[in-house]
Amino acid sequence: MNAPDEQRIERLLTMASRLIEALESDIEALKAGNPRGLRTIDPEIQKLTALYTREAAGLNPKTAEAAPLELRKRLFDATKKFRDLLSAQTRLLTRLRGASEGMIRAVAEEIERKNAPMRTYGATPAQAPRPSGAMLYNSVI
Repeated sequence: MNAPDEQRIERLLTMASRLIEALESDIEALKAGNPRGLRTIDPEIQKLTALYTREAAGLNPKTAEAAPLELRKRLFDATKKFRDLLSAQTRLLTRLRGASEGMIRAVAEEIERKNAPMRTYGATPAQAPRPSGAMLYNSVI
């Protein structure tokens, strides 16, 4: 294996370690109930993610196979940890989104229930009907 390929893998490992740190920080923030503390929404981390994606896509599998055993093992370990953390973050974000949407839905339903007119069984309504909101003056709109 030549030196540029080894340097490329080392660069990939460095980027992966920074992304792993960001994901670990995100997971801690989500577990603590602090979604505003996410590091992956930082523009620098998003640029790093795009660069990592481009570098990883450009890495030839034959190049990785030709790498020294120690370097290849570090690459595989970093990739596995990155994938595991990414799936854990995705699960936590999905749970948080579901809880947030559920709370918003519950509040909206409660407001709608309180604002709904009371239905009665009698011939006359128990409550005066609300105006439709349209402006009407001398039967002309």
